[in-house]
Amino acid sequence: MKTGGRSGVRVGFGSGVLFALLAALPLRADEASAVLSNVPEGSQERGQADIQVFKYTDQTGVRSYSDTPPVGLHYTVMKFDCFACNPTSSVDWNTIPLQLRAFGTAINTASKRYRVDPALVRAVIHAESAFRPQAVSSKGAMGLMQLMPGTAQDMGVANAMAPEENIHGGVKYLARLLDQNRGDTRLATAAYNAGPGAVRRHNGVPPFAETQTYVERVKILHARYRKAMGKRFSGRVIAGAES
Repeated sequence: MKTGGRSGVRVGFGSGVLFALLAALPLRADEASAVLSNVPEGSQERGQADIQVFKYTDQTGVRSYSDTPPVGLHYTVMKFDCFACNPTSSVDWNTIPLQLRAFGTAINTASKRYRVDPALVRAVIHAESAFRPQAVSSKGAMGLMQLMPGTAQDMGVANAMAPEENIHGGVKYLARLLDQNRGDTRLATAAYNAGPGAVRRHNGVPPFAETQTYVERVKILHARYRKAMGKRFSGRVIAGAES
């Protein structure tokens, strides 16, 4: 077992998983459903082995996390479920409360710099992490916009768990996907979820139930945020086209 940097918490993982779990430790077990896995079945772009996380309290009273179940101790399996791409979710996306002010400066700054509709940015953050900056998926995606380590590096993000850096990198990546898909928000968000290669291979939204569900829910959230924010974006990147 390796001792984590937070008092009273012990973790037992390999180095890469250890980093992700240390970032996620502030979440309670009952909040684990907000820690996302946004890689659909069949996706080859961001797929990695799923991680089961076992939470338990050891004989000394220390709260511990491990990728193997403890022997002789009661434990809880922390489930890292998808927030916006689960087809069986009971969430009503037409009425779920919006986050109109959270991370406003960072979102507005990045949106202006990369000319991406801030309402779309809020929709993607809502779908990816429910505005939880410490969200870490079982695939390794991190932070508000659920950046995979490789994507974060490509976008120049040094610390993907820092909200401002995460938003900057996520919006930069989203702008790239919008450019690649001629402003089509459905294709861009499909690529954000399943990977741009999957969109190219299928010449459209991939036939993954999670991706198709995700795209539709982002569309709902985008329209709601745009209406609630009281103005329509008129920048270059988003042309309003939808397939």
